[in-house]
Amino acid sequence: MPRKILVTSALPYANGSIHLGHLVEYIQTDIWARFQKLSGHECIFVCADDTHGTPIMLSAKRAGRAPEELIAQMHAEHLADFQAFNIAFDNYYSTNSPENQELSEMFYFKAREKGLIEEKEISQAYCEKCRMFLPDRFIKGDCPKCGAPEQYGDSCEVCSATYAPTELKNAHCAECGEKPAQKKSLHYFFKLQALEKELLAWVQAGHIQTEIYHKLLEWFQQGLRAWDISRDAPYFGFKIPGSDNKFFYVWLDAPVGYIASTKNFCANTGRNFEDIWLRPGYEIHHFIGKDILYFHTLFWPAMLMTAGLQTPRQVHVHGFLTINGEKMSKSRGTFVLARKYLDAGLNPEYLRYYYAAKLGSSLNDIDLNISDFVSKVNSDIVNKLVNIGSRLGSIVQKKLDGRLTRPDADGQKILDEIRAAQNEIGQAYAELELHKAMREIMRLADTANKYINDSAPWNTVKTDPAQAAQICASGLNCLKILTAYIKPVLPIIAAGVEKFLNCGELDFQNAGDLLLDHKINAYEHLAQRIDEADVNKKLLG
Repeated sequence: MPRKILVTSALPYANGSIHLGHLVEYIQTDIWARFQKLSGHECIFVCADDTHGTPIMLSAKRAGRAPEELIAQMHAEHLADFQAFNIAFDNYYSTNSPENQELSEMFYFKAREKGLIEEKEISQAYCEKCRMFLPDRFIKGDCPKCGAPEQYGDSCEVCSATYAPTELKNAHCAECGEKPAQKKSLHYFFKLQALEKELLAWVQAGHIQTEIYHKLLEWFQQGLRAWDISRDAPYFGFKIPGSDNKFFYVWLDAPVGYIASTKNFCANTGRNFEDIWLRPGYEIHHFIGKDILYFHTLFWPAMLMTAGLQTPRQVHVHGFLTINGEKMSKSRGTFVLARKYLDAGLNPEYLRYYYAAKLGSSLNDIDLNISDFVSKVNSDIVNKLVNIGSRLGSIVQKKLDGRLTRPDADGQKILDEIRAAQNEIGQAYAELELHKAMREIMRLADTANKYINDSAPWNTVKTDPAQAAQICASGLNCLKILTAYIKPVLPIIAAGVEKFLNCGELDFQNAGDLLLDHKINAYEHLAQRIDEADVNKKLLG
């Protein structure tokens, strides 16, 4: 029975460009969403730019521009990068929107109605030199839990702990480096601890990976704490209704952006927004990195519970990207922007495939090893997959009237084996074991290529054209099925194969249908080999 799915990727912050590390998540989510659609399910893929907070405000100030101008520019840049990498959002929006303000205020009022908002005076960091309170991302110091240096004032990127900025050791202003003073200010807190029982039940119901479950249990054992949802002026964001110049913390309105983008999508397509977030008919799936775990598995479900909305069916958490075994670093030249990859003339589909070949469902980091990247592209995409079309297409066009006949007995056995693998490959996609799906597809491509090599239709066509036609029909039907299987990963190459085979749009429902007595088109080049020295020079040089 077809499923109804809403899927999201974490919102990229509108204060910087998309880099190759970001793309791990967007490519992973896009592949999963495409697979669901190609399997006959309704899958709505939404995202948005995360546009609020002090960093945006200060960046705009330094550039002599209004924050709204800056975020409009970044929105266009982000969207262009995503489109270039074939990330097929159904809607890409902004958190600086009327829908997001309305929904953020709705959450706040619901929480107030239920007695979940408390006001209390707190002491917080204030930079006398910058003349501003220092929000989480503008105070740095040593993590109070693990001691990691240069951590932000809200959470540690090393151990994932969350804490108050005042708990940082050796704290300093991230803008000017001065040691901050302490000033008192009235803030608004969401009583997260009041929902501890409900949150624990949600966590225990299988909505997260096992690795995540054990980490969350540690936080429950430590006891959940009230969450500061307010920030002092000056601040770029939504003012808290009825407050004296207080603003919603960016981590309150950012995840609300998932709902705002959905609402905007529904308004643009004539759908009923309430069917998705208010009623249980849709599965909600979030894809996030392990650095924002606390916000998405505790704060966000608590907000949804408070508002009476659907909580996520699954939160899928992934690891980080390293390049040649090292953390991405500007000083080492391994901090690579998406635009640099594109400007180097590298095919975006190659990176999509490489990430898919490395990604599983765990939190393990993946490494972009340039030597391995080049090897996989040349070996798998060029030599194994599209090579089938390039070898057989010219024979069919030049010697066999451009027409496929029917498979021979040996070819039919190979086709049966490839068709029989569909459930296994589909399950791997569904479970985010993308590397398993890619490994099986390439194993089958090896089998098809061995059959073609052993049958040698380029020789057989000289003496027995009918037999050569059967071999070519077998091989090109292998290509058709394998292309359907890998289409979520390589949509543009798949479109090229569809044009070549004159077969219409492939999906997981028609993948196994064979092209018999069928006219095909001339083969056009689909992929080219890449050189390791050239890639190193263009990406890391």
